[in-house]
Amino acid sequence: MLRSIRITLEMIKWEHSVFALPFALTGAMLASNGWPSWSKLGWIILCMISARSAAMAFNRWADADLDAANPRTRMRAIPAGLLTRNFAAGFTVVMSALFLFGAWRLNRLTLILSPIILAVLFLYSYTKRFTRWSHLFLGLALGIAPTGAWIAIRGSLDPRILVLTAAVLFWVAGFDVLYACQDEAHDRTAGLLSIPATLGLVPAFWIARAMHLLMLGLLVWLAVLFHLGPIAAVGIVAVAALLLWEHTLVSPRDLSRLNAAFFTMNGVIAVIFFVFVAADLLIRHHA
Repeated sequence: MLRSIRITLEMIKWEHSVFALPFALTGAMLASNGWPSWSKLGWIILCMISARSAAMAFNRWADADLDAANPRTRMRAIPAGLLTRNFAAGFTVVMSALFLFGAWRLNRLTLILSPIILAVLFLYSYTKRFTRWSHLFLGLALGIAPTGAWIAIRGSLDPRILVLTAAVLFWVAGFDVLYACQDEAHDRTAGLLSIPATLGLVPAFWIARAMHLLMLGLLVWLAVLFHLGPIAAVGIVAVAALLLWEHTLVSPRDLSRLNAAFFTMNGVIAVIFFVFVAADLLIRHHA
């Protein structure tokens, strides 16, 4: 059992929760106009980690046959025989239950919305079977994090926080388009849909750039809506610089550094944005 749990945690790369978690914490701080209570913060973090774990385990369960046919992914735990699909399914159920429990502990609206959140997370795994725009579904799956955190704090929805959801959506979708470039040839042969597989690598890179420019514009709009100060502005400039650097690491002719661009840089982007916005809010709150 312990071995299977360890393999599952490696399979779902739980440490990559850093992608969406800083944006969820940003949503919580915007809702609190400062640092939220530790109890609320703890339940939000539990919900974030358990929801992502459930979604990733479900994705590996749903894609096991597809992963086995792809040279890049055939050594993942389930196709490699290190883990059974039944264990992955059971892990998904446990993590989903933990998420529902955390949502219940937050407030009534989070509990009502929690099954819808899980449905969105699970739906993503099937989108590449019917639409080239599956990248946007992945973006939505992570983008709902700050809105969910806002609702967890306030118990209601403010349309302004949807701007941050949209920013995360296009940020994630942009780097997922880049990441999918690795599987362009395989996806086309296997009948799977993605922007690189249907439009080619060069258009895919332009679409990813456009998505990231849109993300930056939305972050600026967010700063205006919430009257954020110069510290947050510096954070947005830092995000823009890191995105620019990310796009210089890879090109349609050279994908060799794509893993570094995808994992390391995007984790840094999420953390830096949170740190600068958090500092801005905390300084303003204590001024």
